[in-house]
Parts: sequence; C-alpha cells; structure tokens
Amino acid sequence: MRIVVDAVAKGRSELPATTTAYETGTATLVVAETEQRPTVLGLVASGRMKVDAGSVTIDGRADRGAIRRRVALVDAPIVSEPEPNVTVTGVVAEELMFAGRAPTPFAAARWLEQIGLEAIASLPVGNIDPAARVRLLLELAALRKDVEGLVLVAPDRHGGEPLGWWRIAREFAERGYAVLVIAGSASRTAIDRFDDAEEATR
Repeated sequence: MRIVVDAVAKGRSELPATTTAYETGTATLVVAETEQRPTVLGLVASGRMKVDAGSVTIDGRADRGAIRRRVALVDAPIVSEPEPNVTVTGVVAEELMFAGRAPTPFAAARWLEQIGLEAIASLPVGNIDPAARVRLLLELAALRKDVEGLVLVAPDRHGGEPLGWWRIAREFAERGYAVLVIAGSASRTAIDRFDDAEEATR
C-alpha cells in the first residue's frame, strides 16, 4: 500500500500546501508546525478530511473511503487522543471493544502483559512516559480490523526524546505497516542526525 499526499491544502491557513507519501514497510516523518496543522494533516493523510487543493491517493487512485478503512489515525489532539485522566486499563478496554474483543479489565490487563506494559496499567494515560504512550496507542490501533497504515500525530507534544518514538515507529514499519509520523522541525533535525549517523556505520 502506498498513499501519496500531493500538494494538499486546507483553508486559508489551516494547512499550507504539503506533500508527502508513506507506504508499507516504511516509516516516514513529515513536518507540520503550529498547534492545529498536525491534526489537519493527519485527518487528510488518513482519509478523514476533504482538501481544498491537491490530492490524496492510495495505490494510484483517489479513494478516501479505502484510506479511512485501512489507515488508523493515532493520538491526534482532540480527534483521537485518549482523555488524559483515564487509566491505561480503561483506554485498553475501550479499544479492545472496538477491535471486537472482550472489553474487560482482566482482558486489558492480560493484553498489557503480552506487550510488556503491565507496569503502567493503573496510571492515567496522561501521566505515562512518551515512548510508552506511543507504543501503547500504536499497538491498540494495530488491533483494529483491516488496518495496514498508521498515522501518528505530534508525538513530540508530550516531550521526551524524539528517537524514542521514532524507533517505535520504525519497528511498526518493520512489522509491515505503512507509518506516517507528523512532528515538528526540531524532531526532524534530531531524527535526521540519528539516521545519518546510522547510515555512516553501515
């Protein structure tokens, strides 16, 4: 699966012309600054918002419905972020229900144990480590039926080291997902330096 976001724009200033692409087996980082633009770009790139200019295609065709079915929008402010005061167990139980599984505290606890996050089960999701949050929410999104792509919005807003969540995004790409991460330019700089250093050691 390859999704191409070509010169898309929304409103007068909601989203200036932006171009990116993401595909199966690859993690892509795209920069969007300001409070609102990352969410707008996430909605567009996941097939959940019409654009005023440009186009979004999946495997060469315009099909917003197919993109919406096959791509999960993860942690977008206001749109898909979990309430910060809900416990991790509560967030997991709700997502298990959406995935057609038993939404019980026991099932949530068992699932958290399977992915190695049982230690944070009782914490409010707004209080967990940024990297753990990214892993938790990506793992939950991956449970949903037919999901092949993951659009992660502004993980850098939670603080922490950009390389922490970038490594997790790459792990999901290695598992066969198409991953798009929307973040700020400071994160872009840090990740570019990491990627350049990694390339130099090969």
